[in-house]
Amino acid sequence: MRIELKRLDDAFHFEAISETGNIAHMDVGADLGGNNKGVRPMQMLLMGLGGCSAVDIVMILKKQRQIIESFEISIDGERQKGKEPSLWETIQIHFKLKGTIEKEKAERAVQLSMDKYCSVSKTLEIAGAKITYKVSVNE
Repeated sequence: MRIELKRLDDAFHFEAISETGNIAHMDVGADLGGNNKGVRPMQMLLMGLGGCSAVDIVMILKKQRQIIESFEISIDGERQKGKEPSLWETIQIHFKLKGTIEKEKAERAVQLSMDKYCSVSKTLEIAGAKITYKVSVNE
């Protein structure tokens, strides 16, 4: 896997390009001298966590012939205070699914993703993050 990163301004706006040509923009806030023209790198880690688990969950539920009409994820995280580097300390994830889905199957799919398949969650856990989650179906 390869990522190319290039600076786009004289501050902190960067463009990351994947080997397949997909683009993501990163920047920092004005408080750090940036212009908010992209996602902060630590936010991108949480986005990666959501995306990684979402792919796992959809794959598992499709194999079980569950019909997903909508799927949303909310992620809240707190970073360590007064430390450099300031790692993710706690992360709470809320998986919200709608459709013809058995709640037990959705809960099991989430559990499998978080405990076994999602490489991003395991990477964050190894770095010390405590990840908790809840699952809502048709709420």
